[in-house]
Amino acid sequence: MKYLFSGLLFCFISMLSASVVAADGQLKNSRVLVYTKNGKGYVHDNIPSAVAAIKELGTANSFTVDVSDDPAVFTQANLQKYQMLIFTSTNNDVFDTDEQRVAFRRYIEAGGGFVGVHSVTGTERNWRWFKQMLGETFSWHAKFQKFTVKKIDAAHPSMANVPASWEREDECYFGKELYPGIKVLMAHDVHSLNMTDKSQDSLLHKNLGSYADYYPAVWYQQFQGGNIWVTTLGHAKESYQDPVYRNHLLQGIKYIAMQYKGLNYTNAHATTKDDPLQ
Repeated sequence: MKYLFSGLLFCFISMLSASVVAADGQLKNSRVLVYTKNGKGYVHDNIPSAVAAIKELGTANSFTVDVSDDPAVFTQANLQKYQMLIFTSTNNDVFDTDEQRVAFRRYIEAGGGFVGVHSVTGTERNWRWFKQMLGETFSWHAKFQKFTVKKIDAAHPSMANVPASWEREDECYFGKELYPGIKVLMAHDVHSLNMTDKSQDSLLHKNLGSYADYYPAVWYQQFQGGNIWVTTLGHAKESYQDPVYRNHLLQGIKYIAMQYKGLNYTNAHATTKDDPLQ
């Protein structure tokens, strides 16, 4: 009996330790959901590569990765398992019902984390709250090419070991309906783009809007109770085997894990997807 009690006590302490680690915002022992659903329209071929990379990062950093493209996973009961949701190159409408959208919104309001990758800014383009949560909605990107991304907040934790001036082949993304709460970490150096094509140059100036030399590329925000980190980089499937890009992605995931303090659904107020911001 003594040994049975000791064994049960050990198991209880182990489970408690794991939950405390997660509540303290550590990536180790946490569980994340990678969501890959795309609506009608263009679907990136990088998605399998991104999923494989995040699974490998999970193995190397001791966190569990679940993967789904089924919007039925968006229920309060299911989402409570996760410290963060990772949308990798999702695009267009990725939920089937407004009930799923409300479940997603309430997860964020309860203190959930969100990491968005590349074409995530083209997701749910008709849902105003989601676009505000992301920080913008997609408007245009320049042709795939080599250009420079500048680090403008070197002190932020998610910028650890990210190049100060990062020359890479990618798509330079632009957005509209920018939400004023975002805090920019990296910016596209638009002068590094090759705009010899006059039609491309015209589109560049149209989509720059009020910006001039630099345009947001990577950002974060605290939004309605949740923590959000978005990178527009990562078009090519080869990026997900690049150690520099993989570190960039890992640092964003780590940062969101650091912010996680547990889910508190008493703070989740939404009853419809379009309730006003609190």
